[in-house]
Amino acid sequence: MIRALTIGGSAGSFHTITGILKSIPESFNIPVFLCLHRLKQIRTGFVETLGVNSKIPLLEPDDKTMIQNGVAYLAPANYHMMIEKDYSISLAIDEPIHHSRPSIDLCFSSAADTYGDQLAGILLSGANIDGTRGMIELRKNKSFCVIQDPSDCEIQTMCYSALQQTKPEKLLTSEQIIEFVSLLNNTE
Repeated sequence: MIRALTIGGSAGSFHTITGILKSIPESFNIPVFLCLHRLKQIRTGFVETLGVNSKIPLLEPDDKTMIQNGVAYLAPANYHMMIEKDYSISLAIDEPIHHSRPSIDLCFSSAADTYGDQLAGILLSGANIDGTRGMIELRKNKSFCVIQDPSDCEIQTMCYSALQQTKPEKLLTSEQIIEFVSLLNNTE
């Protein structure tokens, strides 16, 4: 059973992210962790723009925010976001990883360590290799892995790199990912 969803993306992922947020039903009762590369100097507007499309609350968490089901958490600009064992979110300003802060690798790895085989992770379009190490950690923790088909990406580098290092359960187009997430819910 999936108890949490984590999604990472960079350049070219905005269309898919907005589609995912539009497709998630109000009854969605698992947390969603969004780790998206964005300009660090722009601190406002992004969460509001994405939130307009979301039927579930979309928040930029503070350090030590306790995780709630049915909420999407967007990594704040220029902060690493990690998922802790006590089901809280921690933020850090440690050095960028692969020129990125937030780091998809850190977000995915910490979520996999916390949720294990009850986590689904999705890697979307992007221009660097951030996310590859995170996908490897998801696989090691038996999390359910989805990678966007590089032929469907606006920028293939991120997904292509991950595919060179690990094999996901699903390789999907943007539209298939949106459908996959819309059907993903925690049903007892």
